[in-house]
Amino acid sequence: MVVSPGQGANPVVAVLHSADVPPDLEARTGQGIALRYATAAELGRALPGAEALLVWDFTVGDALRENWTAADALRWVHTASAGVDRLIFDESIRSDVVITNSRGVFDTAMAEYVLASVLAFAKDLPTTLRLQGQRRWEHRETETVAGAHAVVVGGGPIGVACARLLAAVGMRVELVGRRARPGVRAGDELPGLLGDADYLVLAAPLTDQTRGMVNAELLARLPRRARLINVGRGALVVESDLIEALRAGRVAGAALDVFAREPLPEASPLWTLPGVIASPHMSGDVVGWREALVELFADNLRRYRAGRPLRNVVDKARGYVSTGS
Repeated sequence: MVVSPGQGANPVVAVLHSADVPPDLEARTGQGIALRYATAAELGRALPGAEALLVWDFTVGDALRENWTAADALRWVHTASAGVDRLIFDESIRSDVVITNSRGVFDTAMAEYVLASVLAFAKDLPTTLRLQGQRRWEHRETETVAGAHAVVVGGGPIGVACARLLAAVGMRVELVGRRARPGVRAGDELPGLLGDADYLVLAAPLTDQTRGMVNAELLARLPRRARLINVGRGALVVESDLIEALRAGRVAGAALDVFAREPLPEASPLWTLPGVIASPHMSGDVVGWREALVELFADNLRRYRAGRPLRNVVDKARGYVSTGS
């Protein structure tokens, strides 16, 4: 999709950030760009006259909704994340503002996290580390991943990367997307696929249709040996239902990189429940990820200034990327 600059080739770009700021953004975006750095509290003062907004910290993305009336010249929003749920609201949907995301930056890293979680569960690495800390020699038998059945929810690049990597170690993988296509099952088929699943992997975007999709009813369809792995969004899961299922032994474990509230509250049972691996929303954050995010934005900014099609344009009505590079 082409978005023509509104005030010539030197637009004002607001940058929404928290403590972390994009590395070398000025050098990578080139001359003539006016960058306005703003925290969530400052965004209302940075938006007037800005044609573009870089949402560097997606966790404060709600600030755009709260300051939407100040966005009097906004034409394009780019988020340094794969998820766009915080940028999809009634006003943004009705507007002509184009939204792009950072699709492609996190795929391999997140797929490796999923594979690592599968191997950690199968080889009981959490117990090994715990016993090592106690200097206890306790022989155990573990599982093999070859032949295990994984259901991956999310037909986008992250889900595809997860499915590919899990299949490479011999797992039987079924990929579930929004709608059916070759190699991908439709979303309404998901409940019927879970009865023999060893792993349920969530790599789907958060939309009205996917919010709370993993609830008590869906968890009850899994065999007791199954583990849940979530690298999508915390709100895909009804957390209270998952906690109850873990406590009752109706599922064997969960590897969670995302949560309904982040940071995960200290009082959450998910910190200490047996069978749970909890990580602080870091599955895609590998060495060099910040630089890759800045380069993707800089490339899109060059396209914007030249009147060329942008990469990773999001279908705002559905919350999915609608065009590629």
